[in-house]
Amino acid sequence: MFNGYVQVYTGNGKGKTTAAVGLAVRAAGCGMRVFFAQFIKSLYSGELHCLQRLDGLIDVQQYGKGFVRGAPMAEDIEAAQRGLHQAQAAVLSTDYQVVILDEINVALTLGLLELQDVVTLIQNRPQDVELILTGRGAHQRLIELADLVTEFKEIKHYFTKGITARQGIEY
Repeated sequence: MFNGYVQVYTGNGKGKTTAAVGLAVRAAGCGMRVFFAQFIKSLYSGELHCLQRLDGLIDVQQYGKGFVRGAPMAEDIEAAQRGLHQAQAAVLSTDYQVVILDEINVALTLGLLELQDVVTLIQNRPQDVELILTGRGAHQRLIELADLVTEFKEIKHYFTKGITARQGIEY
């Protein structure tokens, strides 16, 4: 029997989603089914396009209306809650061995989701499901519950020189 763990990818550095995509591809390559839920994001990206090509092994869903500036709108909250509900269903089903909740830490920080709901999801996770939570600002409670925590630390970034996101590299 596969023994799954809880992983958290957090920090201000670049690469959290990319690491999660890499894990999804690796798992799919080994015949595992992956549910990849993207919170907040709504843009079509290179990673999304690639993962959708692995349909049948990786199920990618987006639950967002784009970046949230200021107080979240009701539709932002509804999208995030719909995503969490579907992620809970994926975790509890026998269909997926890996469930990735991309940018869920940011969704929590913005008040789109309740911390206790995510804690409950982690605590109710079957032992044979790997659960990955990504995004800046992971709550201390999630860090405590995780089996593996990686902090991505920005040392230097070309964005500070005014370089914008580039297709194929950042999206």
